[in-house]
Amino acid sequence: MTLFEYVEYVNQRVKRFSFFDIKLVQGTTIFMILILVKLIPQIMEINILWFIVLFVICVIKPFYVFFFKK
Repeated sequence: MTLFEYVEYVNQRVKRFSFFDIKLVQGTTIFMILILVKLIPQIMEINILWFIVLFVICVIKPFYVFFFKK
């Protein structure tokens, strides 16, 4: 299975998710990060600028799709 085929397969599976399923995945991610921070508290000593840069990188595509894509 090529990477493109795998991405298509995953896209088809994700399309089955309801709004509630997506929110559950988001909650799972939040709790996973909280567990990681409790296990490795040094992560929170990283400069806040890195978190801001990662936030901006992650928000670019959803922002574009939501506001500009037709």
